[in-house]
Amino acid sequence: MNDHGGERTALVQVCQRLQVSGLVAATDGNVSCRVGSERFLVTPSGKSKGELLPLDMLLVDLQGEVLQGRSRPSSEIRMHTLIYARRPDIRAIVHAHPPMLTAFTLASIPFMAEALPEVYLSFGSVPTAPYATPTTDEVPRSIEALVADHQAILLERHGAVTMGATPHDALLRLEKLEHAAHTLFYAHLLSHGALQPLPKDLLGKLDALFY
Repeated sequence: MNDHGGERTALVQVCQRLQVSGLVAATDGNVSCRVGSERFLVTPSGKSKGELLPLDMLLVDLQGEVLQGRSRPSSEIRMHTLIYARRPDIRAIVHAHPPMLTAFTLASIPFMAEALPEVYLSFGSVPTAPYATPTTDEVPRSIEALVADHQAILLERHGAVTMGATPHDALLRLEKLEHAAHTLFYAHLLSHGALQPLPKDLLGKLDALFY
């Protein structure tokens, strides 16, 4: 049986980087990686991301049932199963609690990807899903209408989720978003809240490159 050693190692590396970078604290966050059309590896619940080992990762199906492993899967397993079911092109998911991105949602400030050309070119728009009680079915329901058309979604009071072709790819997207959030924060301060997106004609040029 293929134990998916490469994917397990990749998940561990991403978890360690999330912890070192301060994008998660304690047992926060969860990461997963698809290993087949109907199966994926996911981090266990209640364990520090920086301390996980390859064999700690759980093999689960698209219903969230554990196929291999002895721990409980992440408490946000429903969010991962929804994304994989709706997006067969997505092979990895990172959910974390980046401080600046989370602060934007606490302050009810939309993430204006449209103000930064490289961010908009990479992501398109980045919406904020309405508040949902963590660990419940409310979380996947809150993002259900957004999953099909976005590579990253902010979760009100609950961090962000990014998607990609590999765990590393999803991590890079999260890092890029958090870095951009710092830039937008300073811009909000300097403009006294009058930050503006790029004009529509310039966004149209970026759309032409993106699509």
